[in-house]
Amino acid sequence: MIGKCKAIAHGSNALEYIFREGKLDKALLFHNLCGTTPKEIYEEMKMVSDYNTRCRNKFLRIEIGIAPQDEKRLSLASVRNLASNFAIRMELANHQWVAVTHKDTDNMHIHIIANRINLYGEVYDTTFVSNRAARVAEELSRKYGLTIAKEVKAERTHQKAKANPTREQTKQQVQKICYTLLDRYKDPGIAGYSMFLYSLSKSGVTIERLKNKQGKVYGLKFSYNGQCFKASEIGREFGYHSLQKNFEIANKAETKKTITKAHTIADKTTKNKVQSDTGYQLVPPSRSYTSPANTNESSSIAQAVGNVASTAINAAEEIISGAGGLINPQTHGDDYAETAWQHRLRNQAKKKKKRGRGL
Repeated sequence: MIGKCKAIAHGSNALEYIFREGKLDKALLFHNLCGTTPKEIYEEMKMVSDYNTRCRNKFLRIEIGIAPQDEKRLSLASVRNLASNFAIRMELANHQWVAVTHKDTDNMHIHIIANRINLYGEVYDTTFVSNRAARVAEELSRKYGLTIAKEVKAERTHQKAKANPTREQTKQQVQKICYTLLDRYKDPGIAGYSMFLYSLSKSGVTIERLKNKQGKVYGLKFSYNGQCFKASEIGREFGYHSLQKNFEIANKAETKKTITKAHTIADKTTKNKVQSDTGYQLVPPSRSYTSPANTNESSSIAQAVGNVASTAINAAEEIISGAGGLINPQTHGDDYAETAWQHRLRNQAKKKKKRGRGL
């Protein structure tokens, strides 16, 4: 058995709901009430609750769930005693309340709507009232030998790991594929992220980005052979942010190498330029004119190559982010990832050229 309780303000609607045709099974008890219809019960409760003008949520909604195996051995009198004992243990003896059973689901359950203001004008304390209802349900379950919801939940959690052997086997296959590809494409650096995702797609593993209501990505979902897994089930390396960080070290190393090479090329170009001009000169060096473009040639080359390198670092991620919900490259050829990567680099270079910062 399980119990829930909550303070509400819409007492009239709650009473109409529990007595609605098609849901109502049996009216069990009317405590401190004379009326039997929703309207009559609400008017009686309102007469008492109007004495308190400061309280807003003047009603209590209680739900008691009965396990299917317990329903068969409970008679109508036993259900009435159960509802009465529940209300008394919740300290509602001096309150107005009505209890009914519903048949709109496969499992029988009890609804209790109570006036939060008692007959003496006192307000019922709802501090941790939901926890209190759960504790009362557990106590009554032990008293009457009914199923305890907390123990059932603990048993399900314990057996969950071995509940579906097929799913566990599929998860192990996905883990093997992901870790193998991660080790294979972790070194290339710039193109590693794209090739990793592309190879996953060819292996039959689909990755879907999970977004919140604001449209921000908060996680990944892996699908393989009809089974879906959260990224945390596959491994801590395959979270949305963790997966990108696995390629950052290689990216930084390649960036440093590219920029160093650019400076080396620029220095050699400058030296060769000076050596070629050291011969016969028509105009003395003191009177010669040097173009600003030639003077800053080495720095321009280094800056241009550096911009391309920094653009390349984010190319793989931008390819993926532009693909929508699925981050697996959809392709008909083996060179899709390389072609898309180069196309992205060209677009980035053109944008920076228009801004006057790059090529």
